Amino acid sequence: MKLTRTLAATIAALSLFAATPHAAFASEVTPAQIAGNTPQSVIKVGKKEGEDPAWRKKLDANDNRVTEMWATSPAMDNREVPLVVIKAADANRPVLYLLNGADGGEGNANWIAQTDVINFYKEKNINVVIPMAGKFSYYTDWVSDSAKLGGKQKWETFLTKELPSPLEKLLKGNGKRAIAGMSMSATSSMLLAEHNPKFYDGVASFSGCYASSKPIPAEFVNVTLNRGGSSREQMWGPLGGPEWQRNDVHVQAEGLRGSQIYVSNGTGLAGEWDMPNGPKLRKADPLVASVSSSILVVEGGTIEAATNACTHDLKQKLESMKIPANFVLRNTGTHSWSYWEQDLRDSWPTFEKAFS
Repeated sequence: MKLTRTLAATIAALSLFAATPHAAFASEVTPAQIAGNTPQSVIKVGKKEGEDPAWRKKLDANDNRVTEMWATSPAMDNREVPLVVIKAADANRPVLYLLNGADGGEGNANWIAQTDVINFYKEKNINVVIPMAGKFSYYTDWVSDSAKLGGKQKWETFLTKELPSPLEKLLKGNGKRAIAGMSMSATSSMLLAEHNPKFYDGVASFSGCYASSKPIPAEFVNVTLNRGGSSREQMWGPLGGPEWQRNDVHVQAEGLRGSQIYVSNGTGLAGEWDMPNGPKLRKADPLVASVSSSILVVEGGTIEAATNACTHDLKQKLESMKIPANFVLRNTGTHSWSYWEQDLRDSWPTFEKAFS
């Protein structure tokens, strides 16, 4: 119980800051094949009337390479899901689906607010799609509705069956795609790739926990869901049931075979980005820098140490199955955005192979 309370406090505080080459297999499995008869999203380009999300302030209204879109999800009663889309400079380019963490993009702890994701990927000439909703959902299909999260939670259906076909046609994609996530969505990015083998040419996960059906990782899942007013039983049913097996990255690991894979984690020990005089905090008020550093070192370190153990377990699992993957295991680093921003750069060679 004490561990649960400590972890809950840690995650809540953090929300404030929050390889062997081989040929890519683009279009071996197409969006139409994944979707089957599933109703498709309707996508609107531009601002939605009556909505003023916080992340909109981070967008440059004069930048025609970055746009706001809204996509319906028939499986979620036609809920309109906001997307920030970084468009490639040219047609016939790949698509990267980049997922937010527990914040889901609905608060301040997301890729748009916390990193230079826009400038970085604009230079890479690919399409990047960032859903700006889905907090505390694990981007999965739930067995029960969640009133606290707005009703039906069918994020896997949305992201893999409803959205890709109409969106990639709109973006004039070339049939190659990848998916990436951090913290909560590190688990999600792996699972979506495993559930849809050879649909994603590349997959990346930063600071995640993967053997979901085991007791300690299952408790991490529960702590995250409790923050959103929900429970793990609402999401995947009773612990040990079939949905827990289906959503355990270790159990479903065979589905990763053939993808280019990048996985990263720190140790939880403080690194340069966590120090009051480090590159992120040195320009802040000294008191703010000191408090922020303490939170990162103590609480961010606790969480990253836990995901570090999860990541080493995944490495052992993939090696035992002879599934190639690029693991970046840093000697330092907490569960925080500066390291995930670095992961954008460190994972790029993996995606470049996937898209070649």
